[in-house]
Amino acid sequence: MQHLHWIDILIVIISIIITLGTGFYFANKQKSAEQYFAGSKNIPAWAIGMSIFATLISSVTFLAYPAAAYKSNWILLVQGLMVPVVLLGFIWFIVPLFRKVIRLSTYEYFERRFGFFTRMYSSIAFILTHFSKMGTVLYLVSLALSSLTGFPVTGFIISLSIVILLLTLLGGIEAVIWMDVIQGFLLIGGGLLCVGILLFQSEGGPTYMLTEAFNMKKIDVGPYNFSFVELTFWVMVVNGAFYTLQKYGTDQTIVQRYLTAKSDKDAKRAAYIGVFASVPVWTLFMLIGSLLYVFYNSGGAVLPTDMKADQVFPYFISTQLPVGAVGLVMAALIAAAVSSLDSDMNCMAAIGVEDFYQKLKPNCSDKERLFMGRLLVLFSGIAMTIVALLYVAWEGEGVLGIVFQLYAIFSAGVVGIFLLGLFSTRANKQGLHIGLAVCVLFTAYAVLTTTKIDDVLMLDLGQYNFPQHKYMLGVYSHLIVLVVGYTASLFFKSEPADKELTIYGYLKEKQ
Repeated sequence: MQHLHWIDILIVIISIIITLGTGFYFANKQKSAEQYFAGSKNIPAWAIGMSIFATLISSVTFLAYPAAAYKSNWILLVQGLMVPVVLLGFIWFIVPLFRKVIRLSTYEYFERRFGFFTRMYSSIAFILTHFSKMGTVLYLVSLALSSLTGFPVTGFIISLSIVILLLTLLGGIEAVIWMDVIQGFLLIGGGLLCVGILLFQSEGGPTYMLTEAFNMKKIDVGPYNFSFVELTFWVMVVNGAFYTLQKYGTDQTIVQRYLTAKSDKDAKRAAYIGVFASVPVWTLFMLIGSLLYVFYNSGGAVLPTDMKADQVFPYFISTQLPVGAVGLVMAALIAAAVSSLDSDMNCMAAIGVEDFYQKLKPNCSDKERLFMGRLLVLFSGIAMTIVALLYVAWEGEGVLGIVFQLYAIFSAGVVGIFLLGLFSTRANKQGLHIGLAVCVLFTAYAVLTTTKIDDVLMLDLGQYNFPQHKYMLGVYSHLIVLVVGYTASLFFKSEPADKELTIYGYLKEKQ
């Protein structure tokens, strides 16, 4: 490890030992499938909230947000700023709804509202989306650690996979949540340390650094022109609203946290803690990118020639941080990856057991469910490792990029399903299926006419290519399901939906 002092190595090793120790500590408590996936129901709200926060703040945030701010400005932060705005209007009934109508899987709600096919569609959408994300996160964090240490990328991929697998395999959701708490504080500490060094290392001090960042337009969320063709403030506002609904209303990694709380009140409090902790930290890492730009472009330190934006932060860590601080930031970077990936693995296993294994073998025992859950954790961890290693072999996306675009096509419109189920008692499964078919066709058209492989569009229709920014694709897919699904439902006779499964049932109960 050519760049690291032994103190930094020791800090990283201690953080990994604590992670493994947490898994072993909770291992003996996992006596049932419910315990493994939903915990003991004694976890305090603040801990669940910190776990939600740590799950949202992955190593992609740790690396990508500083790179985005360094390269452009804070426009990507707008998506995160929309989370509390939208959540305040929804979380008060989303949490008790899920805690009342589902046992474990988020997508049980979709089946109860629109039938078995909709449950399978949304469940597979979750699995495909997070499967592609897991390999990407593992690859990116391993690449960053490799650049800091000189150790091979493949070595980090395999080592981190083993640590994350052991934690999740042994300790279940309780180990994941309590480890997320530790990792969340470590992540905050690493970010604050980097900001402090950037602000006070310059001769001009914090005032000069922040003033220059504003003058260089690195602390800004524009452009503000009302256009959906380029990346604008308004694109991110609309995208952020649907991102919030998807993450907090349809994502198993978050909904499963609601189920671990003692009560509806605690679950709501946890959701609020997770959100209001995430927004400042997203802002913190954007600030790091802006300060890095000032640091390297105001006559001070000099970067190597042809260095890319996503390499600047790792370079700063390895060259500017003192002994001990490097180890802390590396531990925070590893923590960000662990806290995101352990959640994904546990939740994917929960979905596999509840939505697939339980359906294929309805009379299975709890012991069989627990065994299958652990087996699926193992499988997802191995699959994650293989995807990350393929990134290394193909030096980036390559063929994986095509595969993940296909995932996007067949996993679109989930928020549309959710909104249709919540706000319409008239919508039925026949109409929804038509909406999903139209959504898949539209998404295929938009993805294929905007995705380039070796600078060549996968499908070139000339002036008929999808004309707007790619971030609008997800927005339109949800709206298509919502509008087409509702309209098509009017042509099919069906009984009104059980109001217990809609917002109207909740409102009536509260009267």
